[in-house]
Amino acid sequence: MKKHKPADSIQDIQYFGEYGGVNPSIADSSTFTYMAGKTMEEVFGGEREGCYLYSRHMNPSTGYLAEAISNMENTEAAQVAASGMGAITSVLLQICGAGDHIVSSRTIYGGTYAFMKNFLPKLNISTSFVKTTNLEAIEDAINPATRLIYCETMSNPLLEIADIKAISEIANRHNLKLVVDNTFTPLIFSPKEMGADVVVHSLTKFINGASDTVGGIICAEAEFIHQLIDVNDGASMLLGPTMDALRANSILKNLRTLHIRMTQHSKNAYYLAVKFQELGLNVFYPGLSNHPQHKLMKTSMNEEFGFGGMLMIDTGDMEKAYKLMEAMQNNNIGYLAVSLGFYKTLFSAPGASTSSEIPEDEQEKMGLSEGMVRMSVGLDNDIERTFQKIKACMKETGVL
Repeated sequence: MKKHKPADSIQDIQYFGEYGGVNPSIADSSTFTYMAGKTMEEVFGGEREGCYLYSRHMNPSTGYLAEAISNMENTEAAQVAASGMGAITSVLLQICGAGDHIVSSRTIYGGTYAFMKNFLPKLNISTSFVKTTNLEAIEDAINPATRLIYCETMSNPLLEIADIKAISEIANRHNLKLVVDNTFTPLIFSPKEMGADVVVHSLTKFINGASDTVGGIICAEAEFIHQLIDVNDGASMLLGPTMDALRANSILKNLRTLHIRMTQHSKNAYYLAVKFQELGLNVFYPGLSNHPQHKLMKTSMNEEFGFGGMLMIDTGDMEKAYKLMEAMQNNNIGYLAVSLGFYKTLFSAPGASTSSEIPEDEQEKMGLSEGMVRMSVGLDNDIERTFQKIKACMKETGVL
């Protein structure tokens, strides 16, 4: 069987604009005309496909983006959303109902954690948080009410690598859905091919790459996507996390350069990780041989795109972390900001920002200390120059 090439799948999509433009025309419309009343009745009744109904349901512009990323992830279909959380929450609420149970990775994005921990109990949906690098812990957490297993390919913020193939075998044994967030590693991992049932992304990050919009996507089999947009009980349709056509068109154009950007992000992050380790710093990066899942990642990744653009260092305490980030921003190395995938390096202290929704005792169990700095490494052309500037900041702030 020929191996799926995700970057080629993006490149091979061909959309012409209405007047022959090399970019597709933007369907800047909330509603769509029917030539016959019977057609509208059939569409609302779910008896007819291929017709646009209302942009909360589907739109040609959002459809182009969904198809392109679905091809990248090698799934039958996809549905875009107004945010990554819009995608994640829709999936969880489509699969789970009152009395159901989720097994989730303990190390996940803070917003996802907060939704599972604080919001879903209001709907009588419970979650067990486990270390998903421990397969036995996943198995032990499953009970008769469990409906899905949730994890991230590369965890936020500790950069742990999930064994998707092994977790999918557990999910299949128990007739559960495996939902995987692939936000940190587009192109690098192909979760569907490793056994995931549903793949979600925050399009805000690497896929868009410009830090100018918020978006999300759900990639899955066509049957599940149809369930999501069903007019009667589809979570995406009824909760309404709708992406605007103009934004969808913009993200689609940026998607075309994703393979170039991911390769450079990874190259630069690996360079800095090696250099930081040589300085004696405590570095978290899956491209380093001492990373606990380094071998696992090497055997399951699409190697041409590298080990990703995210790395973590531990400065020792929060005061040093803050001083270092402020110094790096003052020296124009990057920005003290949340999010990732921008052309400039972005850095934050996850314990006080993107993972702040996670209680301190849980952060401690995860291994997330207050001195950690998460870096989304940018597209710098001369990464040695960047390293020297960071090294000077580290000396200035006492990190070195």
